[in-house]
Amino acid sequence: METSATTKDPQATPPTGKARFRGLGPGLLAAATGVGAGDLVATMVAGAQYGMLLLWAAIIGTVLKLALGEGVGRWHLASGTTLLDGWRRLGRWATGFFGLYIVVWGFVYGATAMSAVGLPLNALFGGLAVREWAMIAGVVGLVLVWIQRYHLFEKFMTVLVLIKFASVVSVAFLVAPDLGDLLTGLTFRLPEGSTVYVLGLIGGVGGTITMAAYGYWMFAKGWKGTGWLSMMRLDNAVGYIMTGIFVVAMLIVGSTILFGQKLTQSDSGLLVLGNALGDRYGQWARILFLVGFLAVTTTSLLGVWNGVSLLFADWTRTIRLPHGRRAELETAVVPGESDGKRGAAYKATAAERSLPFRGYLLWLTFPPMILLFLDRPFGLTLVYGVLGSVFMPFLAITLMLLLNSKRVERDGRSRWLSNGLLGAASALFLFLLITDLIERFG
Repeated sequence: METSATTKDPQATPPTGKARFRGLGPGLLAAATGVGAGDLVATMVAGAQYGMLLLWAAIIGTVLKLALGEGVGRWHLASGTTLLDGWRRLGRWATGFFGLYIVVWGFVYGATAMSAVGLPLNALFGGLAVREWAMIAGVVGLVLVWIQRYHLFEKFMTVLVLIKFASVVSVAFLVAPDLGDLLTGLTFRLPEGSTVYVLGLIGGVGGTITMAAYGYWMFAKGWKGTGWLSMMRLDNAVGYIMTGIFVVAMLIVGSTILFGQKLTQSDSGLLVLGNALGDRYGQWARILFLVGFLAVTTTSLLGVWNGVSLLFADWTRTIRLPHGRRAELETAVVPGESDGKRGAAYKATAAERSLPFRGYLLWLTFPPMILLFLDRPFGLTLVYGVLGSVFMPFLAITLMLLLNSKRVERDGRSRWLSNGLLGAASALFLFLLITDLIERFG
C-alpha cells in the first residue's frame, strides 16, 4: 500500500468540518468486510426465531465492535507501528498463535467466501452451478486485488457498501416493521433457548480477524500520529454505526417475513428469504434483496483478499524481527515524531507487491476450491471453528495489554471507558469460546 502512504505527508493536518466526512474510508472497509453471509444468516435466523426480542443484542454487538475497532486504530496511530509488531512484543506465543490461525482460517474461509458469492450469482443469473460461480468469483477477486492499489480499492468498496446498505435498508422499510416490536426489542430479555442466538448476534457484528486489517488501510490513507485520533474515531464510528443499522435492518426483515419458520444456519436460507420477498411484493423485491446479498458477500471477499493478505505479509515480516527488550529499545518511538522509527519497517515494505501478500492471495483462492467439491470436511471445520472462537478474546485481551502500556504515546493510552468496553468484550468473547468448546466437544 505504498502508493497512498508515500504520496501524502503523514504529518499533514487532518481535515476539518465537512471535509472530515469526505476523507472517511478505512472504517467503512473494515466494518463492511466483517459482515458476510454468515452474519446475515445468523441475524435472519434470530429474527425468524424470536422476532425483534433480540434487537438489544445486535446493538450491544455494534458497541463492542466499535470499541475494538477504535482500539485497533488507536494502537496504529499512537504507536506508529502495526498490530503485528505489538503482538511480537508480547511474545512468541502471540505471533505463533496468529500464524497458525491465519493459515487454517484462510483455507476454510476461502471456500466459504467464494461459495457465498456464488449463491446470489446463481440465483440472479443461473446458467452455472453455485460451485462454478464461486470459482469465478474467487479468481475475479484475486485479479482485482492483485492489480489495484488502495485508492481504487477504497472507491470500489465504498460503492459496494452503499449498494448493500441501501438495498437491505430499503427492504426493511418495505416490510414496514411494527414500532412497538422495535421498542420491545430494546428491552433486555433472554427468551428460553436464545443464548446461542444472543451470543451469535453480539459476536458476529462486524467481523473477527478482518478488524485487525483496519490499521493497514489507515496507513495507506496516509493517517499517522495521534493528531489523527479524532478523525479515526469518526471514521470508525461511521463504519460501525452503518453496520449496526444494516444488521438491525436484516433482523427486521427476517422477523417480519420469516417469523415462526424453522430455519438452519445455511447460506441458502438467504435465498429462502429472497423468494419470500418475491412472493409477497413481486420479483423486483427479490432482485433488490439479492443485489444487496451479492454486494455483502463481494465486499467480504474482496476485503479479506486484500486486508488479511496484508496481515499475512506483515506477519512474515515480524517473525523475522528480534524479540525482547533490546528489540523494543531499537524500535522506540522518537518523541515528537508521529511517524517514528517504529513505523519505518512497515512503511518501507511494498506490501501489496510482496511475495507473501501474493502468495496468501493464491492460498485464499485456489486450495480452498478443493472444499467446494467436498461434503462438509468435518475435521478441518472443527479446527477452524475452535481457532475462530479463540481469536476475538485474543484480540480484546491483547489490545488491553498494549493500549495500557508505555509502548504507545500518552495521548493514545486507554482510559476508563475504553478499558471498560474492552474488558466487557474480553469477558464476553471468553464466554463465547467456552460455550463453543462445550458445544463442539461436550
